[in-house]
This record gives sequence, structure tokens and C-alpha cells, in this order.
Amino acid sequence: MPTVVYTDGSCLGNPGPGGWAWAVSGGPYASGAEPHTTNQRMEVTAVLQALQSIAGPLEVVSDSAYVVSCFEQRWWIGWQRRGWRNSAGKPVANRDLWESLIALALDPARQVSFRKVKGHSGEPMNEFVDQLATQAAAAQQGVTGGQG
Repeated sequence: MPTVVYTDGSCLGNPGPGGWAWAVSGGPYASGAEPHTTNQRMEVTAVLQALQSIAGPLEVVSDSAYVVSCFEQRWWIGWQRRGWRNSAGKPVANRDLWESLIALALDPARQVSFRKVKGHSGEPMNEFVDQLATQAAAAQQGVTGGQG
């Protein structure tokens, strides 16, 4: 049975100060901040941090179409085939993060799946990680805890 982890990213201005967060219901959670970033970088960073922090099979729940679509629609295959260029022929944004995340998410020794959730729809864990990411962006400081 995979661990379900919720992830979110936040940016106050885009670009601007950003924050990321991940949390497991009733379990661990963490957040962090970057002084000058984008919302999409923070969304990808949240998932990357979760995969680096939690062992075993995972179900990643995110309100980011950018993150979930990459895996559900297998965007990475085209990116790699085109030499890390998107369908418009431009360099893939956030390649540094995507390369690390794709390697972890596609590790054959570990099952990782993705599920999209509608943002700001009252889903308690999505609201929790949204709050953590927004607080991290505002304070420019993350937190680590044990009860998501």
C-alpha cells in the first residue's frame, strides 16, 4: 500500500519569494523556502523533497497540473527525445529539478503514482500543504513536523 503524500508550492509574486510543502495525513510533514523563484519551481520542488524524504511506494497528490500532467501524459519522453526542449522547441523550464524528479519517480525499484486534486476545494490535506507552503514563502523559513 503506497503512502499518500500531499504536495504544494507557493510564490508571492511570480517570480518572487517562494515556499514548498509536503505532508502525510497523520504523519510527517515539511516545508522550505527560496528567496527568488517561481510557482512552478516550488510545485516541482515540493514533490522532489517528498520523494527524497519518504521511502517506499508513494501516491503523490498535487493541485499542480504542471506536475501531474508531466507524469500522466509522459511529457518527459518528448523532452528527452528532443534534447530537453519542449514541443515549441524551447528549453524545458526547470530542467534541473525535472531531471532529479523524473529519475526518482521512475525508479523501477519503487512505485510512484500521481493524482490531481482541485486546489482550494476544501480537501483538508491539500489546504494544509497550501498553508505550509504559503507560510514558508512569507517567512522565508520552513518547518518540519510529525502530525499532518
